[in-house]
Amino acid sequence: MSTALDFMLAARRSEMQGLQALALTCQLVGKISRLVHALQRERGFSNMYLGGQSERYLQSLDELSETAIRHENAVRSAFDGMDLERSCGADKARLLTRVAFVLHSFDGLTALRSRVRAQQVGAQEATRSFTRLVAGLLAVVFEAADTAVDPHITRTLVAMFNFMQGKELAGQERAIGVSGFVAGYFDQEQCGKLSFLEDAQRRCFETFLEFADHDSKSTWLTLCSEDLVGEIARLRLVAARTTERSRVHAAMGELWFELTSQHIDSMKRVEDDLADKLQAMCEHKTQQAKADLDSQRRLLKRLNSLDDEINTPSTRLYNVQATELEPLPGERLGSHMQRSVLEVLHEQTVRLQQLHDELESARRSLSERKVIERAKGVLMTQQGLSEEEAFRALQGAAMERSQKIGDIAQTILNYNELLQTPVRKPQR
Repeated sequence: MSTALDFMLAARRSEMQGLQALALTCQLVGKISRLVHALQRERGFSNMYLGGQSERYLQSLDELSETAIRHENAVRSAFDGMDLERSCGADKARLLTRVAFVLHSFDGLTALRSRVRAQQVGAQEATRSFTRLVAGLLAVVFEAADTAVDPHITRTLVAMFNFMQGKELAGQERAIGVSGFVAGYFDQEQCGKLSFLEDAQRRCFETFLEFADHDSKSTWLTLCSEDLVGEIARLRLVAARTTERSRVHAAMGELWFELTSQHIDSMKRVEDDLADKLQAMCEHKTQQAKADLDSQRRLLKRLNSLDDEINTPSTRLYNVQATELEPLPGERLGSHMQRSVLEVLHEQTVRLQQLHDELESARRSLSERKVIERAKGVLMTQQGLSEEEAFRALQGAAMERSQKIGDIAQTILNYNELLQTPVRKPQR
């Protein structure tokens, strides 16, 4: 018959297996981070190549494509290593769906690169194609964070996802900036997109700062204080002042590209630090869980040995509720082991509850993000708004009502669900 310790050991084994699976997921996140950065660079140079700088940027573009292909193969190998048979549950289903989308998008990269080289595609269309793939890869990181089983690792994953998202928005801003500066001015739509992307970056980096460790925060804040960031901010002001009648020289596009590329490349250092921390945390947590499992195994072995020596039924070791842990006469050694079992049970229960509470806290920002994205989708579908317009509507409503954007988004979803619920006619 199974004892309490048997189930405690099973719980520990389950926890360790979860951490081992999480370690593989964190390795995948690191590989995705490297691929995303390579694709962002390839996207940027593709824009410059298609914008009329073909001779100067072609060699660099070819090198960047080769780098991206290497990182793509590394991510494919990581996908191949996923255990599809053991992946179950709604959270895993979402993760696997994201992976399927990414693999499908990979298949179109070769054709896209050929069209770029032949200049058979416009800069905006090429940007959209790269951006869709990057969005799919970031969605995998998001689901990985949402399925993590350890609160400390989850916090780091949340920080990394938001930083990667902010960096991607900076890449999109770079693309729009190149387009506008090369044309000599920014139209109203482009100015609106630049403003939206700047605000969205700020929100991502605020969330990053909320969840990141001290060293990562310090590195990022140091980068933000560099002169390069100030130069980019001044170019944003120049872009906002341009009109069709008040143009700037097309060479500003190259300057904008160089400055924003330097900034985005420097941001990669923060990503790499976070990826390294994830791996170190996974190794530490797994070793800790293994040590705890070994400790409990030794306790079980001692109990079994004691049971053989004194020929006492094992159930007697746990019959302590009425004695409040006070030993009965002649049971001093047994009582000591009773305390050992109860202490382990108590420690494990308290620890698991604490982990659960911390995990829920870390996942709260992910849940809010899901709600906001769904609410934006409702507004885009029902009101015919763009993504920027939908978010501005949420933002405006939140300011008017002095509420959080997440609360406004949840209200919209609740109201939309109410409207879609069929009304039952009263029975006569």
